[in-house]
Amino acid sequence: MTLIPALLLQDDSGALIGGLLAGGMMMLMMLAIMVVFLAGLWKVFTKAGQPGWAALVPIYNLYVLTQIAGRPAWWIALMLIPLVSIVAMAMVAIDVAKAFGQSPVFGIVMLFLLGPIGYLMLGFGNYQYVVTGTMARAAGAY
Repeated sequence: MTLIPALLLQDDSGALIGGLLAGGMMMLMMLAIMVVFLAGLWKVFTKAGQPGWAALVPIYNLYVLTQIAGRPAWWIALMLIPLVSIVAMAMVAIDVAKAFGQSPVFGIVMLFLLGPIGYLMLGFGNYQYVVTGTMARAAGAY
């Protein structure tokens, strides 16, 4: 018997069911992480005086995040360029952390690397949004 017919005669139904179960569990876990991230981002937006529903709209949430961070709106274009977006999002995370009175280390570790946990901490924790000089200029307060 040659190799090809032997491979075609195999019964892989158990592997198929196992793969579907593993894939389904992974999708449920990713959905749960996304819901947690959106809940935290919603609360952060609300604390910053922005509409919470903006966390659900894909590109608009980047605009609102740049406004909270005190960055100009054209930074959204930077966030859409591969590899450049990594640096831009890290800088926005640092500025968001500063806007809530936290250190740049909090911005990199909790908001950039561990986003769902960090935004939950900012949103549901005892952190206050503080408008500093650069953020007030970006918002047009000066």
